[in-house]
Amino acid sequence: MTILILEWSNPLNKSCAIHFSCVSQLFIFCSVMLHLSQDVEALRGELCRKDEECREQERRLAALEQQVQERTGVIVQLQQQLEEAAQRRQELQLLRDGEETLSRQAALPLQVKYVTKTVEVESAQSKQALIEAQAHNQALQEQLSVQRQLLRELEQQLHESQRSSSQLRQQILVYEGEMERAQGQLEAEMQSLEEEKNRVIEEAFIRAESEMKAVHENLAGVRMNLLTLQPALRTLTCDYNCLKRQVQDFPYMLEKAITEAKQEICQVIGEVSSANQELLRKYKREMNLRKKCHNELVRLKGNIRVLCRVRPVCAGETDAADTKNKVTFDPDDDAVLYLSNKGKLMTFELDKVFPTQATQEEVFQEVQSLVTSCIDGFNVCIFAYGQTGSGKTYTMEGVPEDPGINQRALRLLFSEVSEKKPDWDYKITVSMVEIYNETLRNLLGDNPSEKLDIKMCPDGSGQLYVPGLTEFTVESVEDINKVFDLGHMNRATACTNLNEHSSRSHALLIVTVAGFNSSTGHRTSGKLNLVDLAGSERITKSGAEGSRLREAQCINKSLSALGDVINALRSKHSHVPFRNSRLTYLLQDSLSGDSKTLMMVQVSPLESNVSESVCSLKFAQRVRSVEIGPSSSSRRQAESSSTSSSPTHDGVEVQRHKHTHPQRLGLFRRKNQSNLRDVGYSLLSNMK
Repeated sequence: MTILILEWSNPLNKSCAIHFSCVSQLFIFCSVMLHLSQDVEALRGELCRKDEECREQERRLAALEQQVQERTGVIVQLQQQLEEAAQRRQELQLLRDGEETLSRQAALPLQVKYVTKTVEVESAQSKQALIEAQAHNQALQEQLSVQRQLLRELEQQLHESQRSSSQLRQQILVYEGEMERAQGQLEAEMQSLEEEKNRVIEEAFIRAESEMKAVHENLAGVRMNLLTLQPALRTLTCDYNCLKRQVQDFPYMLEKAITEAKQEICQVIGEVSSANQELLRKYKREMNLRKKCHNELVRLKGNIRVLCRVRPVCAGETDAADTKNKVTFDPDDDAVLYLSNKGKLMTFELDKVFPTQATQEEVFQEVQSLVTSCIDGFNVCIFAYGQTGSGKTYTMEGVPEDPGINQRALRLLFSEVSEKKPDWDYKITVSMVEIYNETLRNLLGDNPSEKLDIKMCPDGSGQLYVPGLTEFTVESVEDINKVFDLGHMNRATACTNLNEHSSRSHALLIVTVAGFNSSTGHRTSGKLNLVDLAGSERITKSGAEGSRLREAQCINKSLSALGDVINALRSKHSHVPFRNSRLTYLLQDSLSGDSKTLMMVQVSPLESNVSESVCSLKFAQRVRSVEIGPSSSSRRQAESSSTSSSPTHDGVEVQRHKHTHPQRLGLFRRKNQSNLRDVGYSLLSNMK
């Protein structure tokens, strides 16, 4: 039993103590009564047990009486059998008397002989009577033998009945003795049980009497205490009512306090949220400023910009066992890519990373500033790199309902050219060439299998050109579609284990934009190279054989030559092996210091392509670190060239420093990064 004691104010302590004493005495009385009731219950249980034993003895006695009755019935049956045996004995005696009579009659032979003779002398009737008497005598003899046999059987049955009767009498005597003994034992047990019951009842009554006397005495004391505690109880009742009213008012007070606390918390949360929003806005602004500063620094250094696009998992690839996605992205930095390889998480930092859900429009928005630079006379090169089946052709060419960079770039050029009219007059020419098995092929010519060669321009500019390459002047989107259809029809593609429509050659879309300002007489000439490289592949995975095997070997050889060129440029060797491959020789203008170059590396997120993805991303990082020098325009007036190539107003401070010393520019970049870290730390601390 648990007693709860409440500590109230000091004036109530005394009354509470008195009330507690009274309650404790009541508890003592209740405990005594409980103990007494337990003893009574125990006595009742003992009495019930004794009664049950008596009933059991009575049941045993009844069973014995029933057995005695059954034995009595057996004795009665035996007596009946004895009477029947006596009757049979009397019948046998009668039969014996009849037999003696017959034997006495047979003892008179003379008289019978006389009669026989007389009968024989006197008449035939007497003979007949004699024969009948003899037959009757014979029948009586047979009956006598049967009666004798029956008598012997009856005597045998009589002896057996007498023997069984004597056995039954002995059993009856034994049963009577057992019944007498059982009855004596039962009477003795009943007597002992009766005495035990009387003794237990007497002891329980005496104990109950003494306990009741003690209880009555305690009850009298409790009554006296209750009479003295009534004033304290009234005081305690008043205090209880006061506390009850306070408890009843407590929910309202609690609700009011909770409401006020909620209002204060909401106000504080709003203030913290607004502060966090402001810090987040500053953080994002600093991030954008850092990226623009970095991009401007890359432009000043002449580095190749490297973008990465991760293709989504196709519907047919979800059923395979190794389709687990191994590529993750940083939600706060769109220039970082994470790749899980053999249990290790590898980090790759590029200029921008496009996730799987990125659209063609989002990708083109990132490269359209380079596309418009060719209008101002810059040489621009955009090429897609990656393993086969990673989505290079889709990014560069796209599909009719969602075109890629090639068609979007020409549409943008048409839009920019139309805006600059009538001051400027532009001519846009397009040519398409592919490198198939280290052979240049004209995709827009009448004979696509004709082999072309790469030559130096005879004007002494040092630039390369392809003699005999077909060029088409385009003026509308319809012209673009016709050129693309013709080029796609002539390009070499084939089916491999890795890609159903694998590009088996490197395709280059060369767009030349020549402009003339009729008012000033200035001329510009820019070139846009859009390159769709063939995918690198492993022969064991692609399953290439025959001509496909030779194509794969040539593709891997040209891409390996491209890697050698990148390593030479990165290490700033005096000799760069551009001539080791037709691909690198044709891209010499794009990889030298006279071009703006962008590389779009395509990556597959599947687990089965992790090794190829790692190779592609490592190659992209090496390309990103290559400095090819600042690009130059073919225009002779600097103010016109800076119009389309300079960054927006957010990068004004960087433009003021772009002609300063490189060390000061690096200091400026480190300062911005330090400010960015401070803003990030303050944002994280507020969020915590």
